[in-house]
Parts: sequence; structure tokens; C-alpha cells
Amino acid sequence: MKRNYDDPQYKAWRQAVRKRDKNTCQMPKCKCKKRLQAHHIKKWSSASMLRYDVNNGITLCRTCHDSINGKEHLYESLFMEIVRKNGR
Repeated sequence: MKRNYDDPQYKAWRQAVRKRDKNTCQMPKCKCKKRLQAHHIKKWSSASMLRYDVNNGITLCRTCHDSINGKEHLYESLFMEIVRKNGR
């Protein structure tokens, strides 16, 4: 399934992720508040059941998001822990 960025459900997911993360990049030591993106912790393509699960998303700035490209699996446990703490 191709991602539709205009899909209301997808927009709502992105907004909920950013709201939970206080519109701040969650990469340790970053804290940027500009050019934010909602990143799927478990990939959109391989975790279809989690596509709209807010706990499978984390807010990253464009620079941090680009920096993990191709290495997403290395950050999965770190991001899950951050999300768990943010959900309290």
C-alpha cells in the first residue's frame, strides 16, 4: 500500500505523534522544533498493523530523520523507550 500523505487518518496520526512529543525532535541531544516529521519506528511497509498506532511514531526533525535513513532498525529500541517515557 502506497502512503497517502493527504489521508485524514494519516494526518491525524502525524498530529498526535507531534503533540505527544511536544512538537520537539526526540533524538537525544537535539530538541529542534523546526522541520518536524513523524517517523514510523517499525516501518510502514513491514508493520501494517502499526501504521496508525501513535506508539509506533516518534517526532524527528528533518536532519535527524535523514541521519537514520537506512539504519532505522538500529534506533528501534531507543525510540520505543523514548515513546514509552513520553506516554506517561
